[in-house]
Amino acid sequence: MKSKMSQTEVSKMKPKLPLVPLGTLISRELRNESLEKPTIKYGQAALAKKGEDYFMIKLDCQRVPGNPSTSFSVFAIFDGHNGISAAIFVKENLLNNVVSAIPQDFAREEWLQALPRALVAGFVKTDIEFQQKGMATQFLCHPFCGETSGTTVTFVVVDGWTVTVASVGDSRCILDTQGGVVSLLTVDHRLEENVEERERVTASGGEVGRLNVFGGNEVGPLRCWPGGLCLSRSIGDPDVGEFIVPVPHVKQVKLSNAGGRLIIASDGIWDALSSDTAAQSCRGLPAELAAKLVVKEALRSRGLKDDTTCLVVDIIPYDHPVLPSTPRKKQNLLSSLIFGKRYHNSKNKTTNKLSAVGSVEELFEEGSAMLAERLGKDFPLSSNSELFRCAVCQVDQPPSDGLSVNSGPFFSPASKPWEGPFLCTKCRNKKDAMEGKRPSRPQ
Repeated sequence: MKSKMSQTEVSKMKPKLPLVPLGTLISRELRNESLEKPTIKYGQAALAKKGEDYFMIKLDCQRVPGNPSTSFSVFAIFDGHNGISAAIFVKENLLNNVVSAIPQDFAREEWLQALPRALVAGFVKTDIEFQQKGMATQFLCHPFCGETSGTTVTFVVVDGWTVTVASVGDSRCILDTQGGVVSLLTVDHRLEENVEERERVTASGGEVGRLNVFGGNEVGPLRCWPGGLCLSRSIGDPDVGEFIVPVPHVKQVKLSNAGGRLIIASDGIWDALSSDTAAQSCRGLPAELAAKLVVKEALRSRGLKDDTTCLVVDIIPYDHPVLPSTPRKKQNLLSSLIFGKRYHNSKNKTTNKLSAVGSVEELFEEGSAMLAERLGKDFPLSSNSELFRCAVCQVDQPPSDGLSVNSGPFFSPASKPWEGPFLCTKCRNKKDAMEGKRPSRPQ
């Protein structure tokens, strides 16, 4: 990640969990008693330049606490910029905020279908909490005092053969399946490369341009002003406009029982290697060695220009010791046909289930930055029927203390203000600021 412009070098802060040196690898295996579930094997490798990358590997998550049969795994990378506070905060709080947005009594299929919306709510809630923590300590001698840090997030949930990926920023997750087809499960939110995000930022009140130097020449990548951030989405960054949003792109797929390999990495990898090159460089190797090789290949290609962190996750049949190697195959136009769609976003609800070995069934994909589009129309009441629960922060409040996302003058008069997800005043203000309907923070 490139730091925002005109920021002083962040003082040395000792991370709670420092990066693992390049030569140090973590390898674990999660075996399931049921033959219907895959085996998860993983590896991690990293090399630090600024010390702002963090990662999460959590294999013992449970949809229902105390019930091992409801287990799922989480793998995540948090690539911080302008300091480490945001990356640490998100690592410590995001998972709980996501899980708390899904009722515990949901069956597995219901839980998986609710997960994309819960990820949106969890990302936004975590961002609000980080911003508030910074404001509450701005006049105190506290690590969050004068906080300007932010972080990308690539957050991967593996439940059986189903993989759900939520991301903001430019860390990336790719899927390498049998047959050698490499698929991107994330979208890069770099202003330089994403035209739709540039248009959204300017429509919300931000300015996009390059750094001006003496003589009027413009240099470097496109940035958003105020703040000078190269990204259009992140968590944190309290010193930039609210048009830099924490709403993630979410994609959910289901692998066939042939399995597949995930490569999750910070931009220190992807600035050096293409998705195909990263996948091809480590095929046929165990996950723990694959992660090391990807980092070494990036270092060989570009040198150590940035923090470089890589997680490799193999999702394989229970009775297979390793993921079978596949021939090298470049992705082509036919690779898009590998995806079938089931419960897709609101614009496409077609069903086209694939059963071929090595195929991937696409269950969901949505990347809109608009909360009204991402939270859906239904919203939960609390156990007290007189209270509504905020779809983002999960706080119960009387209807008079909040509004639904569908209320307001920008909807038609026929709109019913209490239809749609309920938002408390705090979260409604956040939504309006992200959409340019109220002044953003620096103004």
